[in-house]
Amino acid sequence: MRRALGIAVGLLALSSLVAAAGGLPSYTQPNAKADPAQGVTRKLTARDVTERLFKATGETRPDLHGLELSQLDLAELDFKRALLDGSDLYGADMSRANLSGSSLVGARLDRATITATDFSGADMTDARIIRPTVFTSLSVATAEAPKFVGAKLVRFRSDGWLDRADFTDADLTGAILGRSATREPSVNAPASLSSANFTRAILRDAKLSGTSLKHARFVDADLTGANLRGSDLVKADFTGATIAGADFTGANLEEADLRGVKGLDQAIGLTTAANFNTARRGPIP
Repeated sequence: MRRALGIAVGLLALSSLVAAAGGLPSYTQPNAKADPAQGVTRKLTARDVTERLFKATGETRPDLHGLELSQLDLAELDFKRALLDGSDLYGADMSRANLSGSSLVGARLDRATITATDFSGADMTDARIIRPTVFTSLSVATAEAPKFVGAKLVRFRSDGWLDRADFTDADLTGAILGRSATREPSVNAPASLSSANFTRAILRDAKLSGTSLKHARFVDADLTGANLRGSDLVKADFTGATIAGADFTGANLEEADLRGVKGLDQAIGLTTAANFNTARRGPIP
């Protein structure tokens, strides 16, 4: 009896602490869209998903929107430009899956495995991928990095280890990448985008503060109003990029390439950033 009472008191104290801390971490909270009261009556199996994709013809897009698809093995599937708006893919294995052209508006992919996943041309507006698994070992392999070429990533959020990910021509307006993507301190998250490719990407008002962006490519990218405070930009390539209003306060610009950038005189904190004197640049207008 005393033991049961002690356990009950302990659980009550724990719930109080969780409530005081603002609830469970955002990447462990259940997706409200998976609530049966909101229209999702059952969780699909991997077989169910495979059958829906198999039955889809070239004229129709598989409809998987708003569904509970968490923890499923969906590796190597071709989603045939599926509709996945609002779906819960928490912890799903999507390794080498083809999601190019799919609609994932508001989808949740927290803790998902996205090794070599192709999101090219997908609409991931308001989608989130918190704490994903990307690489199969501690070594970064280019072939295992996900692709977001031409994807719509407006207000997209991710704090993962996305080294060498390809965001060429992607729209990341208002996106939050790196350590500021969650409300919790990302102590255990790599929050790394080293050697990521943002060539011609739109990063207007995007937040990449405190993130590793070593060797990242921002060639001809639009970084108007972007937040790069405290980021590691060692040898990052900004050739031809627009950086008007971008905030480089506290960033490390060691040997960064700033030649031909537009709006250099309108950037914030640039001249006081660490190692700015080693950056390759033309004269400030």
